[in-house]
Amino acid sequence: MTRPDLRRIVIFSGSGVSAESGLPTFRDSGGLWRQYAWEEVASPEGWRKHPEVVQAFYNERRQQAAQAQPNAAHRAIAELEKAFDVVVVTQNVDDLHERAGSTRVVHVHGELAFARGERSGLRQRIGAEPIHMGQLCPQGSQLRPDIVWFGEAVQHLEEARAHVAAAGRLLVVGTSLSVFPAASLAYAAPASADKVVVAPELDSPPDGFEWLRGKATECVPQVVARWLREGAEASRGRTA
Repeated sequence: MTRPDLRRIVIFSGSGVSAESGLPTFRDSGGLWRQYAWEEVASPEGWRKHPEVVQAFYNERRQQAAQAQPNAAHRAIAELEKAFDVVVVTQNVDDLHERAGSTRVVHVHGELAFARGERSGLRQRIGAEPIHMGQLCPQGSQLRPDIVWFGEAVQHLEEARAHVAAAGRLLVVGTSLSVFPAASLAYAAPASADKVVVAPELDSPPDGFEWLRGKATECVPQVVARWLREGAEASRGRTA
């Protein structure tokens, strides 16, 4: 069996990483779905029923995300680019990975910092600004959050799967691996890849993964330091 290229790293991140920067998760005991009905604010039906409520919900999320700061896990992940070919695949809709310095980030559930026309699909960057009813895209349709709602197709899924399938190292962090189809990406890595999952608890960690039961801000820098050390040792071996 051909061993995958250990210089190719994929990070698969979820809301647990952003939670350590103060952003609320959706599914945890204190998550947003305990406060809001997802059918009302995260579905095409909710948008058709009362779009102004949906806009207000995501305008608030956008402001929270803009005020949050990258944490030690985000920064450690970005540091990997000093020595490796790194792609971050994230279920998160904030831009904390990018602000920490990661340059290749695939958002499978959309991005708060973008809006798109509800009919045209045309995207435009809005940063931290709110979206207002009556605010249109250049093609004349109402702007809506660039977020994948329940019942909508996940974005960039095949691109993300291809990155994971070619990875020599995979770090899964901050996700319960319960939201499909995005969670299926964790199972797409080669059997011989170096695979680590960081999570305080999981119902069933994927086979072949080293499971670190702890916070992202504590465990991710440890994994990154180890991989950087191994990368440096391999580099010295190739030049000896």
